[in-house]
Amino acid sequence: MKDYIEERVLELANYIIETKSTVRATAKKYKISKSSVHKDITERLTEINPALAQEVKQVLECNKAERHIRGGLATRQKYQELQKK
Repeated sequence: MKDYIEERVLELANYIIETKSTVRATAKKYKISKSSVHKDITERLTEINPALAQEVKQVLECNKAERHIRGGLATRQKYQELQKK
């Protein structure tokens, strides 16, 4: 694996852990695709640093468990804004 990819993987992992960020939000911040973030975190990080991969996995599992709540809140906010107009 190339050095710059390893650096990116570690940087993404640390960002996700520090901010409890989702894959989508991380991809948007680093201006890369969601699939690249997902591959980096699930496959490449496991090879580089398994302990860090476990921490990231816990954050992503938490995000996955909460996603239906976030979706509902976003929909609610959207319709509240439409009613104001």
